[in-house]
Amino acid sequence: MAPLRLGILLAQLSLGLATNVYKSNLAYRSPFPDHPQLAHDINLIQSNHLQRRQSIDATQFDDGHYVTFYGSDFSNSPFVWGGGVNFTHSVASGDPFDTSVLLWTRATPISSSSGVLPDQSVPICLSYKIGTTADLSGKIVNTGEAFTSYDVDWTVKVEATGLHPDTKYFYQFSDCVTKTASPIGSTRTIASANTPAQSVNGGKPLTLAVFSCSQYQAGWFNAYGFAAHNTSADIFIHLGDYIYESLGNGWAHTSKNRQKDTGKGAGDDSRLPTTTESIQDRSESSDCAPKCTMDHGLDDHEVADNSWKAGTADSNDTAIGCSFSPSGACFTDRKLAAVRAYHEWMPIRQVDPQDKLRIWRNFQIGKLLDLTMLDTRQYDRDLTDVYYNTDVNTIAAFANRSLMGAAQEQFDSDTGLYDTVSESKKRGAVWRVLGPNDASRQQIVFTQLNESGAFDLDAWDGYRANRARVLDHLYQNKISNTVILSGDSHANWVSDLAHPNDTTTYNPATGEGAIGVEFAGTAVTSGSAFGSGISPANADVISRTLVDVNADLQWSEGSYRGFFTLSIDSKHLNATYYAMRNVSFANLDGFASAHFVVNAGENKLSRPVAGGTVNAGVLKSQV
Repeated sequence: MAPLRLGILLAQLSLGLATNVYKSNLAYRSPFPDHPQLAHDINLIQSNHLQRRQSIDATQFDDGHYVTFYGSDFSNSPFVWGGGVNFTHSVASGDPFDTSVLLWTRATPISSSSGVLPDQSVPICLSYKIGTTADLSGKIVNTGEAFTSYDVDWTVKVEATGLHPDTKYFYQFSDCVTKTASPIGSTRTIASANTPAQSVNGGKPLTLAVFSCSQYQAGWFNAYGFAAHNTSADIFIHLGDYIYESLGNGWAHTSKNRQKDTGKGAGDDSRLPTTTESIQDRSESSDCAPKCTMDHGLDDHEVADNSWKAGTADSNDTAIGCSFSPSGACFTDRKLAAVRAYHEWMPIRQVDPQDKLRIWRNFQIGKLLDLTMLDTRQYDRDLTDVYYNTDVNTIAAFANRSLMGAAQEQFDSDTGLYDTVSESKKRGAVWRVLGPNDASRQQIVFTQLNESGAFDLDAWDGYRANRARVLDHLYQNKISNTVILSGDSHANWVSDLAHPNDTTTYNPATGEGAIGVEFAGTAVTSGSAFGSGISPANADVISRTLVDVNADLQWSEGSYRGFFTLSIDSKHLNATYYAMRNVSFANLDGFASAHFVVNAGENKLSRPVAGGTVNAGVLKSQV
């Protein structure tokens, strides 16, 4: 009986090990922790692997293709693909904490010479390791294994733990069977919350590179490559619209001529893999992904255009709204599928197991800054401008309208926005930055932009009472050094933060009376809000009017695609905007278009703004 008992014990041990490996791949989990039914059933997947090996004649298989996990040949053990893998999208990392970071890759099976690929239920096993030497020849700090399969489009996302704060690391994935290795990536952790501001990042300024709106059809992602090769950015932040839902040549993005998309969103499984896999092609000039620690955001186009909590510009849960999608999918179905796919493809974390969709939270990076993430799109946004509902303008100032929803705004919670920024001041953080970091979705322009009497009702201009509540809290509680980061509009804007049209408290010339600043960036590729392909000269005509009419707006630029960086220390924040000259082909041809300084404690842009001169766009002081 001893051999039988040993066989049962080994089978149970093998099953337990395999199940744990599946659990370590976060991509199998539900993106909505309180909706576990959306997770992949790893027990069922596991049983499929065992059943296939046990119920089908073994002579039909080459054991080299379905070798046992860890190389052991237990009769009831799971089998993994042994025919080799391709790391189709290199590697990536994101969402750094002080002692951990998420690592990501995608490994697809290589077919045999006869075209044989694994059954959909057969997994690939990957191992990973992370250390502090560039070639990983030194001490390995953390290692582990994880399964991936067809069920999650061969993606793998793991958390490397036991790391040191504020430290650079290198990591790599490998096929458990063939030992085929991925490229080596680099990543980093952030400083612990109590690290003195002067000591964060080894005493050097912490530099963030900020991006938004990367539409595949609109051009090459040259901004990523330029930032990787020509700046000293420590962390890359994408505010949102990293993936677009549109098919074919996409659709026009202009403030004057917005066309509906095809109705097929990221939730349509015939669309997303093609779009996401194609991103690699558009990034040819950039090897950023393995080199950069990226924090991603989720705005509207990861689901569909101008989305809010109950619909989009082309979809909702009514019979008519569902009919816009060729598959007949309603908005809620599209949204759940899109967010699930996003969690599989991006190195981002889940936040609250009791709150579906929530990604808003706060990161304390030493005493230097708090990165307070807001979700102004998917979480609980009230009705937005979906183009045909022109009556939104009549309710834009209603007191009960919100981009964030009550839970995110509320005062009586240590996770609400107002308590979070108040606590940041109390704990002695120098800067409060609203908008960036993992999966941030505050990429909507905050400052009022009056365009000849018209307003963008999909931005904070459509939720004026919500904006007033944020500003009131900052003013009334004397919360200084607040910086808001924005994107979405496909143009560059830099402003002092003050109540719109209040030139009694706020002086546009000197900046006195402001309570902070806003840096809003253009798109990586998506067409300009001033008109797709508009020339710098023609864009400057529009910018000149905008900076003249809007009291808070100090700089406007609407022609170039690009990004900006923030270099932050305990005394100064330096913002540099970069413009890419041409995104129609792969290149690294760009230039610094403007530079701004904010001195700690002044709550305004340093005067003269941008030193009195810029290389693109128009300053208020120039009109």
